[in-house]
Amino acid sequence: MPHLHLKRKRDLSAFRRLAIGTWRTTYDPQAYGRITLEMDQTIRYIEAFRRATGKRLTVTHLMAKAAGRVLKEVPDANAILRWNRIYLREEISVFFQVAMRDPKTGQIDLSGVKIDDPQDKSLAAIVDEFEEHAGRVRAGEDRDLEATRQAFRWVPALLLNKALDALDFLVYKLNLNLSWAGLPHDPYGSIMITNIGTLGLEEAFAPLLPHGHVGIIVAIGAIQDAPVVRGGEVVVGKTMPLSATFDHRLLDGAHAAKMVSMVKTWLEDPFRYFDPIPGPSGAEAEAAEGEAEPAAESAPAAEGDSAAPIPQADP
Repeated sequence: MPHLHLKRKRDLSAFRRLAIGTWRTTYDPQAYGRITLEMDQTIRYIEAFRRATGKRLTVTHLMAKAAGRVLKEVPDANAILRWNRIYLREEISVFFQVAMRDPKTGQIDLSGVKIDDPQDKSLAAIVDEFEEHAGRVRAGEDRDLEATRQAFRWVPALLLNKALDALDFLVYKLNLNLSWAGLPHDPYGSIMITNIGTLGLEEAFAPLLPHGHVGIIVAIGAIQDAPVVRGGEVVVGKTMPLSATFDHRLLDGAHAAKMVSMVKTWLEDPFRYFDPIPGPSGAEAEAAEGEAEPAAESAPAAEGDSAAPIPQADP
């Protein structure tokens, strides 16, 4: 059984072939983009969802579902390069970076949570899966991730690059399934998302991970008060920057424009595109849509973060 289920993309444009030949690794062809989203309706949707379900929905969970839907509509973004040929993944998964403390050393470390097929799951299911998986990761109880992390503790520093290159060659170039050796299946998924807003950063551009074979990494910024124009007037609204880094060998501006349009549409009009909210909370929130924007203090505080009054994210 192969490591990834792939099908080769054969109808390459002249530029796509030129891009593949020009940039040899993901160190070279990084392109960047940024948009600002209006988040007042998103905050109202999150509040209503929490009241109706008792589940701690955040922007992170919304991004999981939106990203999955985007990849389904723009399959060229769900691709990897092998032997200078583009192959499209047949599965969709979204990887979220998670900050953790190493249980052995006590040092701050980065790991992650991967959600498979989020476009086909309810938000409630995504919340439950994310919280359960993130809990195991932070406790050092994720068997696949821990096996890989612990194995690299014993690799000499001078051999780290060669070890990663060797694994990359076996798992992605040859597409070998090494799960028997403790290596997780497609560990970084189709797209990586990191929430730097929870760290107090307004915005940032994250670098692509060469050995991850992910063509896009998205950084979610902090939600803030900002002037916005509505009905010809300048008012105070909630906004959030979204920054993306993508591999120009796989994607062009036209791909990016379609993906940006979908993300913006979904997040700025959540009552229309995300799951219906059950019960009276959903009906009341939808009825209030388009009325006066909520005050900043009306958004519930994230657990354990008194400085973050907006439901930003978990990691």
